[in-house]
Order: sequence, then C-alpha cells, then structure tokens
Amino acid sequence: MDRPAGPMTFERPAFLRALSGETLPTPPVWLMRQAGRYLPEYRELRAKAGSFLSLCYNPGLAAEVTLQPIRRFGFDAAILFSDILVVPQALGQKLWFAEGEGPRLEPVASKERLSEIDNLADDRKLSPIIETVQRVRSALPCETGFIGFCGAPWTVATYMVAGRGTPDQGPARALFAADPSLFQAIIDRIVVASIRYLNAQIAAGVDAVQIFDSWAGVLSPEDFQRWCIAPTKRIVDGVRAEHPQARIIGFPRGAGRLIPDYVRGTGVDAVGLETEIDRAFVRAQVQTLVPVQGHLDPNILRAGGPELEREAEAILAAFGDAPFVFNLGHGILPDTPIAHVERLLKAVRG
Repeated sequence: MDRPAGPMTFERPAFLRALSGETLPTPPVWLMRQAGRYLPEYRELRAKAGSFLSLCYNPGLAAEVTLQPIRRFGFDAAILFSDILVVPQALGQKLWFAEGEGPRLEPVASKERLSEIDNLADDRKLSPIIETVQRVRSALPCETGFIGFCGAPWTVATYMVAGRGTPDQGPARALFAADPSLFQAIIDRIVVASIRYLNAQIAAGVDAVQIFDSWAGVLSPEDFQRWCIAPTKRIVDGVRAEHPQARIIGFPRGAGRLIPDYVRGTGVDAVGLETEIDRAFVRAQVQTLVPVQGHLDPNILRAGGPELEREAEAILAAFGDAPFVFNLGHGILPDTPIAHVERLLKAVRG
C-alpha cells in the first residue's frame, strides 16, 4: 500500500513515533534478521535465487524476502534485505560467500591493494538494492516503518582488511597500529560510500537507517573514539545534510559503558543495545539521552518456554515507560521456531 500523497492524513508508524521520542503504551517491535533462514518461505526463495548474493541483488526476490516477516507476524518495521558488504563490493573489492563459512573478500591490507579498488562506490552496482527499496515501499502498509542500513566503517573495514570475519578483529587492529594513515584511508572510502548509499535508500523510501557496528566492543576507549565514533559522526552528518529529518539508529555492539559517549559523539537518534548490557546503567545513562532498542537474547527466543515471557516482561519493565523499541540483542538464530516468535509478540503486545 502506498503512503497517501499530500498532507499527512494517517498516523505515523509507531516505530517512528518511538524513534522521535514518544513513549507508547505498547512499544513497537521488530527483530534483527527477521527475514531469514528460520522462515520456510525464505528458504524457498533462497533456493530459487541460487546464492545469497544473487538474492540480495534480485530486486523482486529481495523485496519479497523483506516483506515476508511483515505478512507473517505484522512487525512494526521492515528492514531491507541486503548485506553490509555490498559497500566494499561497490568499491571494487571482490566479494563472495562460502557456503557454511560466511563472507570472503580479497584482503585490502596494503597501499598497493588499496590503490586497486575505487575511490568512490559504483552506484550502478548498488542500483538493484535501491530498486528493492522502491518495491518494498510501494507494497508496505502505511502503519509499518521501513529501515535501511549500512555497516559502520570500523566493522566494514575489519572485513576489508582481513578478507573475512575473525574472532578478535586482529588484522584490522594490527593495521591501524602499524599504519594508521592507511587504515584511515580505508575508513574514509567507507564513510563516503556509506553516506551516498544511505542517502539513496532514504530518497527511495526508507523511513530510518541503522548503522551496524558489530565489532565495536573489541576496541579500547581511545580507539573506539577514533575508529567508531568519529567515522559514524561523519556518516550521520552526511545523511542529515541531505535529509535533515532522517531517523538514524546506531548499534555499537559490545560498546557497553561507552554508549553514552557514542550517542553524544555521533548524534544518532536512537541506539541499539546488546544482550549483555546492564539495564540499570541504560536507564540512568542512555535512555535519558535517546530512545533505546533491544535487547532480548536470541538464545532465549530460540529456547522459548516461560523464560521467554519472563525475560520479555523484564525488558518491558526496564525500558517500556520511556521511548523504546523492542528487539533482540543480535540477529534471530536460524533454528528459532516460528511459534516462539509468535509467543514473543503476544508477550510484548499483551
């Protein structure tokens, strides 16, 4: 359903109201990786596409995957189906997915290798994803928010440097220690590409964007300031320069007690919370600054049972009397039973 043209004659989605600082009697809910392998309809389309990247770059199939959990569960927001590593691929870095092992890239860990990729992302490579946004926008119910996203520069750089995910992001940490100017050059390219990419998503129809910094927690406070906060602020400023009303969510996973510094330093509108964070600290030091989103343990969702309802109630009790979006502390696990998601939604919505 298209949103009505002209003056707003419809109520803003609850998701956007929460991001704008409104406390709602029932918080909006969506789940990271809500479109994925736990859904049989996703597995069917994934097999039809032939590969994960083929699915990401097929606008018809990617739009369908984005909409599947909305049709099944009625979540308060849809999130674009894509991957954070399409940005380095658009910069010319070779990307592929090894079945059962995750993403692989040709490492960029020297000036010579950096010179072999582009200074600016090729918008043509990202155009199928922007078409996916347009298709979802035209089909999404008016009451449902729509989230675009990118990877944060630090997290994307860890993959670009190592060529894969690593347990401690050691290759990236070693590179910025040995050659900070080279690492900064990699970060700079990601920042510029991410600004253009997010602005294109917003122009095509997303309501908000989320910046995923999955590996923020491995950095010291000083390195966190330099490689997480400073580049993310540049992205926030670059998006706001073109779209002043854009809602931007930061998710510095693992940042813990550095989150207030992150919020103040980046200017994000809301912040995602990992599972392990102390709720009393969030109440006193984070939710007084911005709306928060999170933070149910995906393992508890997978296990289900009374513990799922108890944990959902505890999270609602901790954060529900202030601006809040219910979510997970990380992505939904592939073997999560659908019935457990349904049970969670009943617990949250009452």
